[in-house]
Order: sequence, then C-alpha cells, then structure tokens
Amino acid sequence: MIHARLSVPNSYNETAERIMMIPPHLEVWARRVQLMVKPRRFEHVLRVAELACQMARANGFDEALAYEAGLLHDIARDVSSMDLLKLAPPECPIDAAHPLALHGRAGRALLEYWGYTNEEVLWAVEEHTTGPSPDRPISKVVYIADVSEPGRNVNHHIREMAFHDLQGALDLAIGSKVRYLQGRGIQVHPRTMQVFNSLNIS
Repeated sequence: MIHARLSVPNSYNETAERIMMIPPHLEVWARRVQLMVKPRRFEHVLRVAELACQMARANGFDEALAYEAGLLHDIARDVSSMDLLKLAPPECPIDAAHPLALHGRAGRALLEYWGYTNEEVLWAVEEHTTGPSPDRPISKVVYIADVSEPGRNVNHHIREMAFHDLQGALDLAIGSKVRYLQGRGIQVHPRTMQVFNSLNIS
C-alpha cells in the first residue's frame, strides 16, 4: 500500500493523494472520521495512518490493521468536553479536570456504538492517549506514529528509531512524557504511569 517514509506535509495535493490511498473497505469509516474532526485534524489522521502502517511493516506487524487503527484513532478528538464525559465517564480526577484526556476511550465507545468490532484496533484507539499495553503491537505503532508524525515537527528521533527499535522508541516516548510532566509538577495520568512502570526504563 505505502512504499516510502512520510515527508513533512506541504500541500493540498499530499492530502488528496493520501485520501486516494484509503482502501475501499475503509472509505465509509474514513468519511465518518472526516465528518467528526476539523480539516487539519483529518490531515494529521491520514499521516498517522500512513506512518503507523510503515512502522508496522518495518517491525513485522499487521500493516493493514495499523493503518486502520491510525485512521480511526482521533475520531473523538474534536468532540465537545460534555460529550467526551458522557461517552467515557472519568476514571480519575485528571479525566474530570481535563476531558480531552478521554478522547481515546470516547473514540472506542463511539466505534463500538457504530458497530465496529476489531479488538486490536479498538484497543489502539483507546490507548493512544495514555500509552499502549505491552502485549498490543498495533497500539504501540499508533501511539508512536501519533506523537512523531512529521506534521508535528517534533520527536523526529523517536520516529526514526521506531523503524528499527520499536520498543526503544516507545520507552523513549513514554519516559520523556512522564519526566517532562513530573519535572513541572504536573500529575501524570494513572494509565500512563502504569505503562511507564511496565517498561524497562532506568
């Protein structure tokens, strides 16, 4: 499906080309995502899907599932705070204070409501905000693709590392996030801390 690594997006034509590459069986879901998010967010979604697919291929995982999960991961990102709280009731004070942290769980809830059933993809959507479980490779590639896709202009080293050392890239991404928040006295989400504590980070 995709043969070259992503370059930094710079034109409407690149987005149009990525839309043309969406597999026919995902067109309905892609349209649903496009209707749910802002145009710039949809561009991000397409880049994440493409990059997740590339990372999955490089690491011997199911690239079609990785693409699908990337395509769906932000379906609830632009939902209102009130609706996020309804779709994904808070599990902790951070969720209640910052409903945006719920958009992964809310995305899963929306997809399940609409009849989507692939568990690997659902977990990837749910976990992309707080960090992937150790035994879910599709969640790992989507998480890393989301934080490092070229449109963000950050984490280039994490993106490149993921093509030859996915676990190392994940350790770096989660470790950097936790240390950044802790260094500024910001509480880390319990799910993220659970992931952090499961990793081999010194």
